Amino acid sequence: MNRTQPAQPDLESLIARVALRDRRAFDQLYADASGRLFAVALRIMKDRAEAEDVLQEAFIRIWQKSDSFRPGQAKAISWLITIVRNLAIDKLRARQMPVAPMEMAQDIADENPTPEAEASNTEVRAQLDACLEELEVNRAEAIRSAYIEGYSYQELAARFDTPLNTIRTWLRRSLLRLRNCLEQTSP
Repeated sequence: MNRTQPAQPDLESLIARVALRDRRAFDQLYADASGRLFAVALRIMKDRAEAEDVLQEAFIRIWQKSDSFRPGQAKAISWLITIVRNLAIDKLRARQMPVAPMEMAQDIADENPTPEAEASNTEVRAQLDACLEELEVNRAEAIRSAYIEGYSYQELAARFDTPLNTIRTWLRRSLLRLRNCLEQTSP
């Protein structure tokens, strides 16, 4: 062993540094592990170009998910191989999806709403907007945030600087008022 060269950092410490968004550590991780990971991808995909795609996607996933690696739960190389293997298997499954013959295309239902449904949706949306206007501003905003934008109760409590149970009460009472309003406005 040549004593003048510094020791290469192990994969665990490289992944930990990648979790901190250290690009040099990411480059070193790629240099240290890509050959082995490519071999895994190639063994599963049996096609060099597809294995290269899997490897590229794997390193993107490694960059994004490196903070989820837990050194005590798995070896670093096992974690990396699992990412590659799962991506390769997903790619194989996607490749094997059955495709309907072109003659069946006329039998496939159109997912888009019909003009009648579109008009009805526009009408319902206008009614809903009118009923939301009748609520207090912060209650209407909480309803929109929770049920349209997907905010959790915890996020709403932080956003409105209000206790969690108060947010639950706001939403419950506001939904009841909306239902009553919509029942009164609908024909």
